[in-house]
Amino acid sequence: MKLSDIHIRDPFILLEGEKYYMYGTRGAETWGFGYGLDVYVSEDLEDWSEAIEVFTPPKGFWADKNYWAPEVHKYHGRYYMFVSFKCDAECRGTQILAADSPIGPFLPHSSRPVTPRDWECLDGTLYVDKNGVPYMIFCHEWVQTVDGEMCAVQLSEDLTEAVGEPIFLFKASEPSWALKETDKWVTDGPYVYSSSENEIILIWASSAKDGYCEAIARCDSNDLRGNWSHDEELLFKKDGGHGMIFKTKDGKLNFTFHQPNGTPFERPKIVEVEEREGRLVVV
Repeated sequence: MKLSDIHIRDPFILLEGEKYYMYGTRGAETWGFGYGLDVYVSEDLEDWSEAIEVFTPPKGFWADKNYWAPEVHKYHGRYYMFVSFKCDAECRGTQILAADSPIGPFLPHSSRPVTPRDWECLDGTLYVDKNGVPYMIFCHEWVQTVDGEMCAVQLSEDLTEAVGEPIFLFKASEPSWALKETDKWVTDGPYVYSSSENEIILIWASSAKDGYCEAIARCDSNDLRGNWSHDEELLFKKDGGHGMIFKTKDGKLNFTFHQPNGTPFERPKIVEVEEREGRLVVV
């Protein structure tokens, strides 16, 4: 399969050994009931396998809709999937699944979502600080806050639960380019990129004048509790976002995201990026 044949949103690519593993939100199930999650496997980023189901909800699983934005991180020798779930009776939240292989099967690792249970949240991503302490950065959704918030929470060393209270990072309306969509400002899809200068750079998705976009925020210290600022220049400007940065086998930086943002046309895209004086630029 080619990328143009794969209908997913929120792509996430893990390089493990000589293979690339791409996860994402099933396009056909995005806005309704969820029945599972898949991975696509490639050796060259050009030709991809058929979908391989890596998560099937176990009997009695609490969530039945909106299986969104799976990310897989290797941590202490195992593979951990951070994925957002929803049901009508409970708030949306990010739960952590685990497996011994990138192709699963992934099973619930945290007993429930590790985001606050009375918050509508989504898009948790793993960040391990310089001291080896794991955190999850996530979005406190506009559906509850109106002005979407980016937050973080420390995780237990085994990634089974949150430790302490959430940490506020910034609001969606803060950047000069931020565009209010009807009655809301959106925070989506955080992903941490550590620059060559050891600066914490967070790429995240929101809305600007040309539609869904990919933005860059940065912290003035190596501590998430530092001061956050927003680059004036967007990483990707027009009708595409919710991406992440990964290195190829030959060490090049690539940015994957979905484009366009409208269903059912969204497809994963991959473009090369470079770091230039601490800034990420699409080549």
